Parts: sequence; C-alpha cells; structure tokens
Amino acid sequence: MWFGLFRDTWKWSDGSGFSFRDWDESFNDNDGECAMIKFNDNNHFWKNCDCTAEKTFFCHDDKVILIKENKTWEDALYYCRKNYIDLVTITNLDEQRWVQEKAKNASTPFVWLGLRYTCTLDFWFWVSNEVVGYKNWDSEKTDECDMSGAMKSGGQHKWVKQMDNQTFNFICSKN
Repeated sequence: MWFGLFRDTWKWSDGSGFSFRDWDESFNDNDGECAMIKFNDNNHFWKNCDCTAEKTFFCHDDKVILIKENKTWEDALYYCRKNYIDLVTITNLDEQRWVQEKAKNASTPFVWLGLRYTCTLDFWFWVSNEVVGYKNWDSEKTDECDMSGAMKSGGQHKWVKQMDNQTFNFICSKN
C-alpha cells in the first residue's frame, strides 16, 4: 500500500522532510523511488519499490474537521474561529470531494459551510474572503436575507441555501 513517501532524498508527498524511519531490514536504497507497506507480512515495515507499480493507497486529510454539534451558522462560525481557523471554504472540485467525505458522517441532513449571503450587496461570499467561483448549488432559488450555505450530508452533496438560525453539524478548516 502506498502511503505518501517518495524518494528525492526521501520526503513526504507534500514536500516535507521526515526523521522517523521504519524500513525493512532488507532495505536497499537502489530498489525504488517510492515507499510502501506490505500488510501481508508480519512485521509491516516500510519497503521501497518502483513508483509506477499499481498499489492500493490511503489518503490522510487533516485540513478539515466535521464537528458533530448542532449550531446555528453564526455559532458554528465563532466555534471554528475560536478552535480552528474558520468555517470551511470550497473553491474547487477537489476541495468539494474532501469536504463531502467528511459530511457523510454528519448526524444532520446538512452541514454548515463558510458561505454567506449579503442582502445589502446581493451576492454570496466565503467568510475566508475567497471568491465564489466554483459552485455546486442544488438549485437556484431566490436569495433571501439571513441565509447561509450548507452542504447536503448525503446524496450528491449539493449546496443548499438555509436560514442561518437552523442548527446543523458543521465543517471547520484546520489550516
């Protein structure tokens, strides 16, 4: 199974270095450019092999967290800002996929996002100041005051407009 370590003086796939090493005793620095774990061994040590070999893999996402507490949009915003960074912002399909994976575990039908509507200026905005370029709306209903954006926790995880006094789980960005 691939786990994100590759060789360019051995570093993690996000570019960071590492100091912990758990190589198999048969480790040969010339055997390959990527690291893997072979789970059918009893020892589960790291091995290196060719990066083009097809292997299963796992991804680790620590950028967002689902909070399984029911809060209004504003209370969720304050909670995220106090304990993490902010309510989550989604600017592309990849971020949408990460967030919807978290949303699947929600205990409410929707999860709050950092998406807000301003009546005064008549547009939607992310609280992180990102432009709302990427959109995944379920439908284009009339925008009203006191509305915020939420994601359906099931189905196709489309965005919906909800009155911000409703209480739902929510997703915070961690970095």
